[in-house]
Amino acid sequence: MIISNFTIYRWKNAGMTNLNVYRLLKYLKKNPEQISLRTMAKIGQVKSIPDFIERFKSQDVQTLREQFKQFPSFSILDACYPVRLKNIYNPPVLLFYQGNLELLSKQKIAFVGSRNPSIDGIKSVQKIIKEMNNHFVVVSGLAKGIDAASHIANLKNGGLTIAVIGTGLDTFYPSENRLLQEYLSKKQLLLTEYGPGEKALKFHFPERNRIIAGLAKGVVVAQAKIRSGSLITCERAMEEGRDVFAIPGSIQESYSAGCHHLIQQGAKLITQGNDILEEYEF
Repeated sequence: MIISNFTIYRWKNAGMTNLNVYRLLKYLKKNPEQISLRTMAKIGQVKSIPDFIERFKSQDVQTLREQFKQFPSFSILDACYPVRLKNIYNPPVLLFYQGNLELLSKQKIAFVGSRNPSIDGIKSVQKIIKEMNNHFVVVSGLAKGIDAASHIANLKNGGLTIAVIGTGLDTFYPSENRLLQEYLSKKQLLLTEYGPGEKALKFHFPERNRIIAGLAKGVVVAQAKIRSGSLITCERAMEEGRDVFAIPGSIQESYSAGCHHLIQQGAKLITQGNDILEEYEF
């Protein structure tokens, strides 16, 4: 059974979750014979099989194909798919992109942190990135705050960066980062598992964070509260065997509490770029 990226897109559009599709693809890799939609849904563990079949059959395939073709994509079946990402729990089965796909083959470090950082937090990230001397592609989520500061700091130092976003590539969120997103789409690399037209929904961002952590050798966290998406990203990174680096802050500030918690849990405390480089024998 030949599976195209568009077929995967149709499955997801009809209501299969990413994990449903991943289960199905694993089965079809070992059993490539033709099977029915109902059997596919059973293998993928779709909750409502009749609803999935009805949605799949009622799709306007021509309109869906035109939508799909707006941006290039690659799937977990393609040779360019990063091995490190493939090995995480629930890896994204289909990714849309803009920019230079060759960045996926380079060594990567992720940066995550507060959307409302202090000036000291931003300066700390700028310092760490400058001192890494462009040994890594910097991966982050293009959110306001630490994410945007990380992308910009690496660009100013002549480095390369990948932004993983929680919307379709034709959506700009947050709106204040539109110019940055447009620049990265031409000069660097944008990735998303969400198709054209998909807006910023709350659950998209935890899902996006697993991709950020999954792409990188390690994750650097700056100014994260105890209850924050950044902390969850780092905890998932630890579970996946990634290195986690935490920039310490004031014990009197809540936005440093998450970093200090991670250090207590085994993350490496860093104050300079060389603290990261020495972990990888540069």
